[in-house]
Amino acid sequence: MELIIAEKPKAAAKIAFALGNAKKKNYFGIPYYELKIDGKDVVVASAVGHLFSLGERKKSREWPTFDIEWKPIYQISKQKFAKKYIEALKRFKPDEITIACDYDTEGELIGYNILRFIFDKTKSYRMKFSTLTKQELLKAYREKLNHIDFNQAIAGETRHWLDWIYGINLSRALMALLEVKKILSIGRVQGPALALLVKREQEIANFKPEKYFSISLRVLQGKNQAILDFKNRVKKEEVEKFTNLKGKEIDIKVKKEKLNLMPLPPFNLTDLQMEAYKFFKIDPSSTLAIAQELYLDGLISYPRTSSQKLPLAIGYNTILQKLSKHFSFKVARKRPIEGKATDPAHPAIFPTGDYVRLDGNKKKIYDLIVRRFLACFAEDAIIEIKNVKAKADGLEFSKKFKRVISKGWLSIYPYEIKEEWSDVETGKARIEKVLKEEKQTQPPPRYNPATIIKELEKKKLGTKATRAQIIETLYKRGYITGKSIKVTPLGMAIKNILEKISPLILDEVLTRKFELEMDKILISENPIKEEEKIVKEAKEVILKIHKDYEKNKEKLMDVIKDGLKLYLNELRKESEIRKCLHSNCGGFLILKKNKKGNYFVACTNWPKCDAIYSLPKGKVSKGKSICHCGWPKLRLWLEKRSFEFCFNPDCKDFWKNKMENKIKKENEREE
Repeated sequence: MELIIAEKPKAAAKIAFALGNAKKKNYFGIPYYELKIDGKDVVVASAVGHLFSLGERKKSREWPTFDIEWKPIYQISKQKFAKKYIEALKRFKPDEITIACDYDTEGELIGYNILRFIFDKTKSYRMKFSTLTKQELLKAYREKLNHIDFNQAIAGETRHWLDWIYGINLSRALMALLEVKKILSIGRVQGPALALLVKREQEIANFKPEKYFSISLRVLQGKNQAILDFKNRVKKEEVEKFTNLKGKEIDIKVKKEKLNLMPLPPFNLTDLQMEAYKFFKIDPSSTLAIAQELYLDGLISYPRTSSQKLPLAIGYNTILQKLSKHFSFKVARKRPIEGKATDPAHPAIFPTGDYVRLDGNKKKIYDLIVRRFLACFAEDAIIEIKNVKAKADGLEFSKKFKRVISKGWLSIYPYEIKEEWSDVETGKARIEKVLKEEKQTQPPPRYNPATIIKELEKKKLGTKATRAQIIETLYKRGYITGKSIKVTPLGMAIKNILEKISPLILDEVLTRKFELEMDKILISENPIKEEEKIVKEAKEVILKIHKDYEKNKEKLMDVIKDGLKLYLNELRKESEIRKCLHSNCGGFLILKKNKKGNYFVACTNWPKCDAIYSLPKGKVSKGKSICHCGWPKLRLWLEKRSFEFCFNPDCKDFWKNKMENKIKKENEREE
């Protein structure tokens, strides 16, 4: 009997029905599939992502700690459902095993761990595919490798070791120092990412704007006019010499050229995340999640790729023929436009040609991928450029005008070309007006969720699959806020504290060095030896950080005190509702939680002030409106909806009054 193991249940179903006439069965609610291939019994079953994770042999709160091992994930996390998947796999006694998880370091590690911890084997076959289409899955099964990609598995394992060693130890150091109830964390890439954002925050804060004037001329040539710009910034005292130009004649020189604008290369994950944010404001982590769904639905290829290449083997003509039933386009190239970036495991993201009706953000992402793919086969766009130059009293003015002559691929993909045109030509013109505008220099722009991911990629920090998650963690921890990313007082304090503990924590050069060393495992002749070397080096770094921590502990107290004060002030502002109404109290009413997890409102001066207000059961947050009684409203969050309510007991719209009235009306209806 052959057991084929997929990474997710949806993928298992796709594989089973692609390979033959499969029958769906289940083991205590966990689905698997039985079929015959050339007279052989075949079972297709699945994991549900990682079934094993790293954890301490014995639980502790100490650091540094390195006494860790692989354990079933349900023993060390909330993923209790994983136990059923492990039990389901254990019941099979296969003669041979084929790993059909996603072909990347994480997928390889999932399969490798199942092999060694459930079946006590390392010998296996490997299906390698980039789409979950029937044609490619059949091909992957027929041409399956007679071993897993051991280098990829060890590279994945090494990353898990490093992330655990860094994450647990540094987070424990932080929590021990601050002694707050809120979960605080820092990781191997999280630290340098936060430092990058703080650096930009400081550049903005330290920026001193300078006033200047921008000068332009409006020139007339018969009926034609153009606005020509003076290239340099102009100081206030220099403006007068430009105002004297009005009414003067000016010589214009025009140079024209036509340029072919080639299509953009096909998407890799980062480019897709950038464009999805640019066009639809869909954050990178959501884009990845949607792309993963589209892949499991068999609509696109594997999204976690760095490649901008579309190999001939994907079958261009078949895909284009399928897409022609749903999209309007014209094919002008036999081979698509490609970019420089490559990926050893997968091609660029492309549509499979299969189609289903989609809506919402899923449709937006799918259409974007299809249009980018189709554009790669379209004609170049043709752009006409007109460079206009002029001199007046020794001062040079110029303007570049642009228009689209032939749309080509621009009619398929929503790439924006800002068109501006003038019909002025070489010859004389008259200066009709001198235009001046007072401006000031601007600070560098804030990062947004897409541009910070691009910056991390540029600096080789993290991986294509983890960067969005790292930024999402910074949001969850309260270190950053907003789409135009601003570092919170807590984030600033954390960065300052980490810097004072040890500069190694935020050292992006060290982090990048580890990334490059892990990449080398993929081509190493002895990946185990490389893994041992990298893990040993990581442990040495943590020991150095611990040494710095002990040495700097006393000096840290003032920094921690200031950081904690900022954090508590921020926390109070988040939960602060209004000033306490008790006479001479001076405190604030804030949202609090009891041991049972229920919310209530109390005064910050408790126990001196005993102001307390009960609230309905459920998640409660600050509302946005004010009740007619003058009290701010709160918001109660239920499973499928939320609503605002008044917590003033003296108000006729007090939430308890409303509930009692509702019950009374229901009783009256029943009577």
